[in-house]
Amino acid sequence: MSDLSQPTHAPVLLDKLQWRYATKKMDPARAVPQDKVDRIVEAARLAPTSSGLQPFEIIVVTSKAVREQIQPIAWNQAQITDGSHLLVFAAWDTYTAERINHMFDLVNTERGFTNEGWENYRQMLLNSYPQRDAQVNFEHAARQAYIGLGAALIAAAFEEVDATPMEGFDPAKLDEILKLRERGLRSVAIVPLGYRATDGDWLVNLKKVRRPLEQFVTEVK
Repeated sequence: MSDLSQPTHAPVLLDKLQWRYATKKMDPARAVPQDKVDRIVEAARLAPTSSGLQPFEIIVVTSKAVREQIQPIAWNQAQITDGSHLLVFAAWDTYTAERINHMFDLVNTERGFTNEGWENYRQMLLNSYPQRDAQVNFEHAARQAYIGLGAALIAAAFEEVDATPMEGFDPAKLDEILKLRERGLRSVAIVPLGYRATDGDWLVNLKKVRRPLEQFVTEVK
């Protein structure tokens, strides 16, 4: 197995992933350009999800006043207000027939045809997902949101935008601030976007440490 962990020989994307870290101090004077934010969000939109249902949404919070409301219920983490954008990943609270049908109908409309196997798959989901416990459905949807979160973090690194994924917040209170429950959504994770400060971040110059490849990957031949 080749060693892809060496940054001196890494392709561009791996170089950018070596560069990224969970930024602790962002420069409030620097805002992320909108075109970069758009591409980061688009990467999350294009991320794969189970059955292609995309059971989550992203709320992009630029309002300083709203971010100031969120900060106290998120351990007062400074990046929430020092960054220029806050991405909130919110999963569906459950799967419903309406939500499932909407996505299947959208696929049929966009592709311009229907497929018997696809329609049989629709019925299989309709006969199973809506009948499950809502918490089970939410947890499944939340796992899909994390796939989008990963895509957004990789895209941010590629754009050389600092992004700090966070679970350290009160979801119920964030849902209330953003009125997510009224929309059938529950917050899962948040990601401030911004640019690292030149000083004041204890983590910025520390070596990135990950488990060695031989401790991380097992090949089954």
